[in-house]
Amino acid sequence: MQPAFSGFAVLGAVFIEIAGFIIIGSGIGVLPTLTLVMLSMFAGVYLLRSHGISILQRIRDELSAGRIPDREMAEGAMIMAGAILLIIPGFVSDIIGLLLFIQPVQKLIRHYLSKRIIRDRRYTGNRRQETKTIDPDNHDYHSSDPESSPWRDPWNNKKQ
Repeated sequence: MQPAFSGFAVLGAVFIEIAGFIIIGSGIGVLPTLTLVMLSMFAGVYLLRSHGISILQRIRDELSAGRIPDREMAEGAMIMAGAILLIIPGFVSDIIGLLLFIQPVQKLIRHYLSKRIIRDRRYTGNRRQETKTIDPDNHDYHSSDPESSPWRDPWNNKKQ
Protein backbone atom coordinates (compact mmCIF):
# COMPACT_ATOMS: atom_id res chain seq x y z
CA MET A 1 0.00 0.00 0.00
CA GLN A 2 1.37 3.38 -0.96
CA PRO A 3 1.95 5.93 1.85
CA ALA A 4 -0.28 8.54 0.18
CA PHE A 5 -3.11 6.03 -0.13
CA SER A 6 -2.69 5.04 3.53
CA GLY A 7 -3.04 8.66 4.57
CA PHE A 8 -6.20 9.05 2.51
CA ALA A 9 -7.58 5.81 3.99
CA VAL A 10 -7.03 7.05 7.56
CA LEU A 11 -8.52 10.43 6.69
CA GLY A 12 -11.51 8.71 5.08
CA ALA A 13 -12.02 6.55 8.19
CA VAL A 14 -12.00 9.66 10.40
CA PHE A 15 -14.59 11.36 8.18
CA ILE A 16 -16.79 8.24 8.24
CA GLU A 17 -16.61 8.13 12.05
CA ILE A 18 -17.50 11.84 12.28
CA ALA A 19 -20.46 11.28 9.95
CA GLY A 20 -21.55 8.38 12.16
CA PHE A 21 -21.45 10.65 15.22
CA ILE A 22 -23.53 13.27 13.44
CA ILE A 23 -26.13 10.78 12.20
CA ILE A 24 -26.47 8.92 15.52
CA GLY A 25 -26.29 12.12 17.56
CA SER A 26 -29.02 13.82 15.55
CA GLY A 27 -31.21 10.73 15.90
CA ILE A 28 -30.90 9.99 19.63
CA GLY A 29 -29.29 13.13 21.08
CA VAL A 30 -25.89 14.12 22.36
CA LEU A 31 -26.01 12.58 25.84
CA PRO A 32 -27.15 9.11 24.69
CA THR A 33 -24.53 9.21 21.93
CA LEU A 34 -21.75 9.95 24.41
CA THR A 35 -23.11 7.25 26.72
CA LEU A 36 -22.93 4.69 23.89
CA VAL A 37 -19.35 5.73 23.11
CA MET A 38 -18.33 5.36 26.77
CA LEU A 39 -20.09 1.98 27.09
CA SER A 40 -18.31 0.67 24.00
CA MET A 41 -14.97 1.82 25.41
CA PHE A 42 -15.59 0.02 28.72
CA ALA A 43 -16.80 -3.07 26.85
CA GLY A 44 -13.62 -3.04 24.75
CA VAL A 45 -11.40 -2.87 27.82
CA TYR A 46 -13.37 -5.64 29.54
CA LEU A 47 -13.34 -7.92 26.47
CA LEU A 48 -9.66 -7.32 25.87
CA ARG A 49 -8.86 -8.28 29.43
CA SER A 50 -11.16 -11.30 29.76
CA HIS A 51 -10.63 -12.81 26.31
CA GLY A 52 -6.95 -11.97 26.31
CA ILE A 53 -6.33 -14.02 29.44
CA SER A 54 -8.31 -16.99 28.12
CA ILE A 55 -6.50 -16.87 24.76
CA LEU A 56 -3.12 -16.82 26.51
CA GLN A 57 -4.17 -19.86 28.56
CA ARG A 58 -5.22 -21.74 25.41
CA ILE A 59 -1.93 -20.84 23.70
CA ARG A 60 -0.02 -22.12 26.72
CA ASP A 61 -2.05 -25.36 26.70
CA GLU A 62 -1.35 -25.93 23.00
CA LEU A 63 2.36 -25.31 23.48
CA SER A 64 2.56 -27.66 26.45
CA ALA A 65 0.80 -30.33 24.37
CA GLY A 66 3.51 -29.94 21.71
CA ARG A 67 1.24 -28.38 19.09
CA ILE A 68 1.63 -25.10 17.23
CA PRO A 69 -1.04 -22.66 18.49
CA ASP A 70 -1.66 -21.06 15.08
CA ARG A 71 -5.45 -21.00 15.39
CA GLU A 72 -5.32 -19.59 18.90
CA MET A 73 -2.81 -16.93 17.92
CA ALA A 74 -4.91 -15.83 14.93
CA GLU A 75 -8.04 -15.78 17.08
CA GLY A 76 -6.22 -13.82 19.75
CA ALA A 77 -5.02 -11.25 17.23
CA MET A 78 -8.56 -10.78 15.91
CA ILE A 79 -10.01 -10.47 19.40
CA MET A 80 -7.33 -7.96 20.35
CA ALA A 81 -7.98 -5.94 17.18
CA GLY A 82 -11.73 -6.10 17.83
CA ALA A 83 -11.33 -4.89 21.41
CA ILE A 84 -9.06 -2.04 20.31
CA LEU A 85 -11.63 -1.03 17.69
CA LEU A 86 -14.26 -0.98 20.46
CA ILE A 87 -12.04 1.25 22.59
CA ILE A 88 -11.54 3.73 19.73
CA PRO A 89 -14.47 6.18 19.73
CA GLY A 90 -16.73 5.72 16.75
CA PHE A 91 -19.68 3.63 15.67
CA VAL A 92 -18.25 2.21 12.45
CA SER A 93 -15.14 0.97 14.27
CA ASP A 94 -17.41 -0.49 16.96
CA ILE A 95 -19.35 -2.46 14.36
CA ILE A 96 -16.15 -3.81 12.81
CA GLY A 97 -14.78 -4.59 16.29
CA LEU A 98 -17.92 -6.51 17.25
CA LEU A 99 -17.77 -8.48 14.00
CA LEU A 100 -14.26 -9.64 14.91
CA PHE A 101 -15.66 -11.36 18.02
CA ILE A 102 -18.03 -13.57 15.99
CA GLN A 103 -16.63 -17.08 15.37
CA PRO A 104 -17.83 -17.45 11.73
CA VAL A 105 -16.26 -14.09 10.84
CA GLN A 106 -13.00 -15.16 12.50
CA LYS A 107 -13.07 -18.43 10.57
CA LEU A 108 -13.69 -16.59 7.29
CA ILE A 109 -10.77 -14.20 7.93
CA ARG A 110 -8.45 -17.08 8.95
CA HIS A 111 -9.40 -18.97 5.78
CA TYR A 112 -8.78 -15.92 3.58
CA LEU A 113 -5.43 -15.14 5.20
CA SER A 114 -4.21 -18.74 5.07
CA LYS A 115 -5.05 -18.96 1.36
CA ARG A 116 -3.28 -15.66 0.73
CA ILE A 117 -0.17 -16.74 2.67
CA ILE A 118 0.00 -20.02 0.75
CA ARG A 119 -0.44 -18.18 -2.58
CA ASP A 120 2.26 -15.64 -1.70
CA ARG A 121 4.69 -18.39 -0.72
CA ARG A 122 4.03 -20.19 -3.98
CA TYR A 123 4.85 -17.09 -6.03
CA THR A 124 7.91 -16.09 -4.06
CA GLY A 125 9.22 -19.62 -4.07
CA ASN A 126 10.11 -19.45 -0.37
CA ARG A 127 13.58 -20.75 -1.21
CA ARG A 128 16.70 -20.07 0.75
CA GLN A 129 19.32 -18.33 -1.24
CA GLU A 130 22.66 -20.01 -1.16
CA THR A 131 25.38 -17.82 0.26
CA LYS A 132 29.08 -18.47 0.07
CA THR A 133 30.67 -18.55 3.49
CA ILE A 134 34.37 -18.03 3.81
CA ASP A 135 35.72 -19.77 6.87
CA PRO A 136 39.52 -19.81 6.83
CA ASP A 137 41.39 -22.27 9.01
CA ASN A 138 44.61 -21.48 10.80
CA HIS A 139 46.71 -22.94 7.99
CA ASP A 140 44.87 -20.86 5.33
CA TYR A 141 46.06 -17.50 6.57
CA HIS A 142 49.52 -16.57 7.71
CA SER A 143 49.97 -13.19 9.30
CA SER A 144 53.74 -13.51 9.23
CA ASP A 145 53.98 -14.69 5.60
CA PRO A 146 51.61 -12.72 3.31
CA GLU A 147 53.06 -14.42 0.22
CA SER A 148 51.50 -17.77 1.12
CA SER A 149 48.13 -16.29 2.04
CA PRO A 150 45.16 -17.36 -0.14
CA TRP A 151 43.86 -13.79 0.07
CA ARG A 152 46.56 -12.33 -2.10
CA ASP A 153 46.12 -11.62 -5.80
CA PRO A 154 48.28 -14.13 -7.70
CA TRP A 155 48.75 -11.67 -10.59
CA ASN A 156 50.38 -8.85 -8.70
CA ASN A 157 51.49 -10.65 -5.51
CA LYS A 158 49.79 -8.09 -3.29
CA LYS A 159 47.60 -8.95 -0.39
CA GLN A 160 43.97 -7.86 -0.79
